[in-house]
Order: sequence, then C-alpha cells, then structure tokens
Amino acid sequence: MTASDCSPSLSVIRGDAPLIVSLPHTGTEIPAEYEAGLVSPWLARKDADWWIEQLYDFAPGLGATVIRTSISRTVIDVNRDPSGMSLYPGQATTELCPTTTFDGELLYKQGAAPAAEEIAKRRARFFDPYHATFRAEVERLRARHDRVVIYDCHSIRSIIPRLFDGTLPHFNIGTNGGATCAPALSDAVETICAGSGFSHVVNGRFKGGYITRNLGKPETGVHAIQMELACRGYMREPLGPVAEGAWPTSYDEAYAAPMRAVLTRILETCLSFAATEASSRTKP
Repeated sequence: MTASDCSPSLSVIRGDAPLIVSLPHTGTEIPAEYEAGLVSPWLARKDADWWIEQLYDFAPGLGATVIRTSISRTVIDVNRDPSGMSLYPGQATTELCPTTTFDGELLYKQGAAPAAEEIAKRRARFFDPYHATFRAEVERLRARHDRVVIYDCHSIRSIIPRLFDGTLPHFNIGTNGGATCAPALSDAVETICAGSGFSHVVNGRFKGGYITRNLGKPETGVHAIQMELACRGYMREPLGPVAEGAWPTSYDEAYAAPMRAVLTRILETCLSFAATEASSRTKP
C-alpha cells in the first residue's frame, strides 16, 4: 500500500517485514519558488542518486517498507544533521540546504542562497515530515518484530576529487564505525560484497549519514546500514567530470542486472538477520 498523507512529496510503501528501505536522494522535484534563484536546474539535479528507485524496485516484493521523498536534495537534504553540524568534519561535504554541487559549483545566483529563516521553512515543509514518518514506521515495525533493519540507499559518481581521492569502490558500506548496527549484520553484508566480483569497503569515505546515525540504535533492536554505490556499477557512467546533456545516462536494466542481483541478496540477508534468534517473532 502506498501512502502520501503526511506530505505531497513523501511516499511510503508499507510492508510487514522487519526491513525499511530509505530513498532520500532520488527526488528531482524543485518547486518553482526555489528554482528561480538557482544558477541552473541541471546543476541542481546533477547530484541526485540517479535511478536508485528503479534499481531497488524489488524491495516491496520482499515485504520491505520503502520511504522516499520526491524533493531534490538541493531544496533540502533529509540525510544531513538539521543542526548544521558536519557529519564529516574536516572533509568537503554539502549542507542541509546545499549551496554547491559535489564538484564545488555554485548552485544559487548571487544573493539567492537560502538564509536561516528560509532553511527553517524548508525543514518544516520537507525534512521534518520525512523523519516523523520514518520514526512512525520504525515504531510500527518494532511493535511486531524484536529487530528491525534500516537500509539507507545511495549512489554517487565514481570520481569526484573534491570529495575523495581516486576511484570509489563499487560498494561502500557505512555503519558509523560499527555504532549503528550489530557486527553480524555488517559482516554478512560485507561477505556478500566481497564475493560479488565488485570492489567494496566498510566505513571508508562514507560512514553513514544522518538517517543511519540518528536511527541506528542496535541496543534497542534497530539496526541501520548505509549503502553508497558507485554509479558505474549499475549505469553507464562517464568517469570524471560530467556535462549537461550527457548526465545522467539512461537506466539500462541489462547493465544494472549484476549489481541488482547482489543487492537482492543483501536485502534478503538483512531480513535473515532480523529473523535470527526468533527476533522476527510477531508480538500479540
């Protein structure tokens, strides 16, 4: 069942399995009142997690709950700390309401970047409903299951010198240094990645964003893991800088199939983890 009663930009597919799949950066909608101040609509959408909703569209069939916002991360990034504190101190990143692309290009015309009052309005309109809905879904599933897994889906271009050196591994598993989920879950996901033929790293450049760090509390039965995919693993990515008209490339099911097969095994493993030791016992 799909519900969008909390906010027009928010969609929820509710399942009964102990797994929540989060899609915080697949949105490309930019309301007209925000677009007017932008340098370029293409730049504003450039850093979206392209085609991730198609790549993971098998998740509802596993019984997972899927939460997605259609709003572009340029409007507001629901995976950033709302206090404005950097999740990666000392490293280049983007803000709650980004003012630059990942490559450092300015997003707003001179004087048009959102000030504190405007950021607060965007937070109330988009950020807060996303997280209120997320918390409600966690509570709903925890009432039925002893363990719940949150799987936060992301992707990024493989080469972005401003953010990281070299070429990013295909699979980037983030658990904030092991704080957001049990080692058994992280180890099981890593084992699948290691045997996939794709490259991987655990808690490398991407250790998990606000969703993973804020909601992952293994001591309460809520285990969160972030998966940052290098785009080249599932789409025909031109390595290096990209230009308008050439990015994003189209989604190709055949090209994405090998990575999608690995991701299917990963989500199935998340469900198996939640079900171990009678942890998926339905409560009266």
